[in-house]
Amino acid sequence: MTRIIAGRARGARLEVPGTGTRPTSDRVRESLFGALESADAIDGARVLDLYAGSGALGLEALSRGAASTDLVERGRQAAALIRRNAATVAKAGGAAAARVHEVAVHTYLLRAAGTFDLVFSDPPYDLDDEAMTADLVALAPLLSPQALVVVERGRRSTPPDFAAAGLELFREKAYGDTVLWWAEPTAADPPVTRSQPETESQSR
Repeated sequence: MTRIIAGRARGARLEVPGTGTRPTSDRVRESLFGALESADAIDGARVLDLYAGSGALGLEALSRGAASTDLVERGRQAAALIRRNAATVAKAGGAAAARVHEVAVHTYLLRAAGTFDLVFSDPPYDLDDEAMTADLVALAPLLSPQALVVVERGRRSTPPDFAAAGLELFREKAYGDTVLWWAEPTAADPPVTRSQPETESQSR
């Protein structure tokens, strides 16, 4: 069972798709959100959760004070599950500003308007490098100047080509077979907490 870890909806139970998705573990989410809160990257943020699965990342951000979350998941059953999870989080005290988009990620990125401050992307491990790069290039115009982009992939995956989208990698952290890559717009003037590139490895 997956739960909201902290914030206004702490403890709310989230449904997880039985097949076809790879939910981010509670341990990885706890470490990720601890780092994001230390960087003051959540409160009031406009969040985009790509390949949302259960919606756990975007909904965790809402619980912790994000202004809004857009969750993109093309699977009909998964999208319906995310809507139920969003309702659960709202009922438990989390903000209700969650929008679920039942559409392919790349299609959404080409059509979306507005800007985002915090983006989570957890694509399937079998998404090829060309498609991953195309997503990042389509995402770039939607980012605020100080945006953070966090990509989760398998440890054996090729690192995302952030440079092709005008993004700069500044943090990489491994949790067993999972790796999180953090990037920001190259032109950003980052705060001190982001100024040093970081590579970390942590075993399960």
